[in-house]
Amino acid sequence: MRLVLLSDVHANEPALRAVLADLADESFDRLVCVGDIVGYGPDPAACLSLVRDHADVCVAGNHDREANTPERYSGHPTAGPGLEHTYEELGDDELAWLDELPERRRLEACSTTVAHSHPVPEHTDRYVYPADFSDVGSTVDTALLAMGHTHVQGAEMVGETLVVNPGSVGQPRDGEPGAAYAIVDTDDRTADLRRVEYDVNAVRERVRAAGLPDETWKRLLDGR
Repeated sequence: MRLVLLSDVHANEPALRAVLADLADESFDRLVCVGDIVGYGPDPAACLSLVRDHADVCVAGNHDREANTPERYSGHPTAGPGLEHTYEELGDDELAWLDELPERRRLEACSTTVAHSHPVPEHTDRYVYPADFSDVGSTVDTALLAMGHTHVQGAEMVGETLVVNPGSVGQPRDGEPGAAYAIVDTDDRTADLRRVEYDVNAVRERVRAAGLPDETWKRLLDGR
């Protein structure tokens, strides 16, 4: 099965639209969102609507889980304001939808485990970087393990499992700008890791209009 993996959109509408446009001529079976649709960025409602329209499967990221309780991130200089903005912008239906998302999904039809962070519940919110893939691949028994959370793109075969982080659509942190995503073939266990350019200046204007910190858009220039 051919899956599109998106993660860590973080309310960056121009980046998400660029990815969806890049997919316009692609053939795939399912689009999977690996969490953190909201947080940090200026456009939580627009991004949530796009994900709900396009994603076949979605799990909750830590920012999605805290959309109803932004005060838990109040001490963070960019995450705090981003979640406050999210809470103010989203309606009750949207907040309820995020609140009801599962933290993990197992997709039997394509032998896939989807988890925003660590696949083991006891380690929820633990960061799993590409260097750590060998430690988590053996914790699942599916052909594919899809994770996000670190905003660092990577793919590695660990035993019989392909471990993939598609990177961040809206806020990459691996030193490369551009919206990141991946297309995975679960039969061949191969991953095509992709980057798409988009208008960061448009994000800058939206960030400023929303009253969010300038660091929210400045970090997009060099993927940090």
